[in-house]
Amino acid sequence: MTDPIPTSPPLQTASSEVIRDINRRIVLNLIRTRQPISRADLARASGMQRSTISLIVEDLVENGWVIEGPTGRLPRGRRPTYLRLNDERAIVGVDVRPTQTTIALSDVNGKFSSQEAMATPTDPKVALEEMIARIKRIVRNSKGRKIEGVGISLPGRYDRASDRLVFAPNLKWRDVDLRTPIVEATGLEVELENAANACVLAAVWFDRMESFRNLVVVTVSEGIGAGVLVNGQLARGLSSMAGEFGHVPLDPEGPPCGCGSRGCWEVFGSNRAALRYYLESSADSAGLSFPDLLSLADQGNVKAILALETMANYLGQGMRMIVAGLAPERILIIGDLTRSWRRFGPIIEKQVRAQALTGGEVPAIVPVHEDGMARLRGTVALVLQKHFNTSREAVF
Repeated sequence: MTDPIPTSPPLQTASSEVIRDINRRIVLNLIRTRQPISRADLARASGMQRSTISLIVEDLVENGWVIEGPTGRLPRGRRPTYLRLNDERAIVGVDVRPTQTTIALSDVNGKFSSQEAMATPTDPKVALEEMIARIKRIVRNSKGRKIEGVGISLPGRYDRASDRLVFAPNLKWRDVDLRTPIVEATGLEVELENAANACVLAAVWFDRMESFRNLVVVTVSEGIGAGVLVNGQLARGLSSMAGEFGHVPLDPEGPPCGCGSRGCWEVFGSNRAALRYYLESSADSAGLSFPDLLSLADQGNVKAILALETMANYLGQGMRMIVAGLAPERILIIGDLTRSWRRFGPIIEKQVRAQALTGGEVPAIVPVHEDGMARLRGTVALVLQKHFNTSREAVF
C-alpha cells in the first residue's frame, strides 16, 4: 500500500491591508529618494492611480511623515504641490567603538543637528548606563521633535535571533543584551547592527548606491570589518556571523588576534597593525595614533611610509578573498586610511589585480571619504528601514 501523495497547502493571498502597507512604503520611499516630488510624479513613478496616491499621501501627511512644500509652475493647469519628508521626525544614532562612543541626533534625511562623544567604558554595564543617560539628554534637548527610535552601530556581530551582542573581540564584550535596558529606560524602539553592515546601509540609503545590488563595504580601523550586500539584501549567515573576513587567518603562525586565533587578516591590515610595524622599527612611538602615522608619512618619514605600505599590501591580499568568493560589483573602503588614498589605493588595487581569476572582472575599489559619519548615518537607515521597506530583509 502506497503512502498518499501529500497535497500542497492552499495558496496564501495578500490581504487588502498588506497591499495598502506595501503601497504606502513604496510611496514613502519614492518621496525619500526623489523629494521634492508632486503627486502626479508619484503616480507616474509608481504606476498607481492618482486616487490611490492621494489617499496614501493624505495618510502620510496626517501622520506627520510627509509635509507639503512650495507649488511648482506648469504651462497650464493646476500648479503641483511638492512633497518631502518631514525633518521634524528624528532618530538617535549611537556609534560604539572600542575607544569612543558617539551619540547623535539626525533627521530622517540623515542630517545631524547635534552629537556628543564619550570614552567607551570597558564594563558593558557601565557603558549602558552612560549611553542611556546621554540618549535621554539628547532626546530632552530635541525641542519636541518626534523620535522614531534609536539605532546602534556595534564593532562586532549582533545576533538578532538571541537579541544579543555575541562577538566583539576589539570591544572585549561577550554575550551582552544591549537592547532591552535601553528600551526599558527610554521607551524608544531600538535597532542594533554590526558596524560594517551599518556602513552598507549608509551607502545605499544616503550615498545613492542603490543601483549596486552586490557590493561589499570594508571598514578599516582598530580591526577590519566587512558588510556584504548580495542581491539587494544584507548577508547575515548563521548567528549573523557573515562577513567576518577580518578574522580569516592569512598566516596561522602570525601574531595573536583578539578573537583567540592567530594571524588573522586584521592583525596584518588594520590601523593597529600599521602602528605595530612602526613601533617595531622606531623607539619614538609612544602615544602615537594612526592619524599621527599618516601625518608622519606625509612629512616624508621613511619608517612611517614603510609601515603604511606594509599595511596596504596586506589589505590588498585580504581583499582577494572577497573578490574571489563574492565577486561584488564594487568594494567600498571606509576608514582614516582614505585620507591618504593616493598612498594606499595603487598598492591595494595592484594586489587585487595580481590574483584576479582568468577572464574575471576586478570590482572597482572605492574610498568613501565620510569623515567618520558612515556608521552614524547607517544607524539612521537602520531605524527607518522598517517604515520604508516592503521587506524586512531587503536594504532598499
